[in-house]
Amino acid sequence: MTESDNFSGRLVLVTGGTKGIGRAIAEAFLAAGAQVIVCGRTAPDSLPAAGRRSASFIACDVKDSDAVKAMMGTIAERHGRLDVLVNNAGGSPSADAATASPRFHDSIIRLNLLAPFQLAQEANAMMQAGQGGVIIFIGSVSALRPSPGTAAYGAAKAGVLSLVTSLAVEWAPKVRVVAVSPGLVQTEQSHLHYGDADGIAAVGATIPAGRMAQPADIANACVFVASAKAAYMSGSNLLLHGGGEKPAFLAAAQH
Repeated sequence: MTESDNFSGRLVLVTGGTKGIGRAIAEAFLAAGAQVIVCGRTAPDSLPAAGRRSASFIACDVKDSDAVKAMMGTIAERHGRLDVLVNNAGGSPSADAATASPRFHDSIIRLNLLAPFQLAQEANAMMQAGQGGVIIFIGSVSALRPSPGTAAYGAAKAGVLSLVTSLAVEWAPKVRVVAVSPGLVQTEQSHLHYGDADGIAAVGATIPAGRMAQPADIANACVFVASAKAAYMSGSNLLLHGGGEKPAFLAAAQH
């Protein structure tokens, strides 16, 4: 580990950091020497860990603005600083855009756009008052291509990419703001979307890299983005999609 990879003495908050991609991100920062806090609506059976080091947990529903303010106040009181925020919490069940209720769409937009915006505001206030920091938004390729079945989610993630470019200008130079946008990622929930192992393999075969991303792929990118090696990276979107998706016309064309 080089000096620029060493996060010793730095405090990292990962929202939704108890499972899936968020857990992998928390574990990667722990392995890099950081002190890590994860939040979620309920405490997990086990906390993210790396070696003998483990994350601490704060219960918080990020859609609840009062709960977010309380959590960030607790972090400020206990630690007096925050060096990295990873806005990871998000997601959406599948829903038909034509029939989903306004309440459903409001909830999806709140979780994936408004909640991370508020968290970023609170983190920025601490970072501007201290030594600066890095705010990472976990985006999605859904922001850049059609997202049938999760239209509100795709729209929210597109909003996140716009937000990143604006906040990077407003909060520079002390705070860097970056998006990391995964494509398809294989997690413990993959079977809900792609079926059994054969279904997951079949989906992976459509990706140029030959597989879906693993949570560690996203985690490693977040550690890089937050490191001194990426000191000039702000207002940008790092795509992690294994080469993207093959154009449909290639399969449809007659050869």
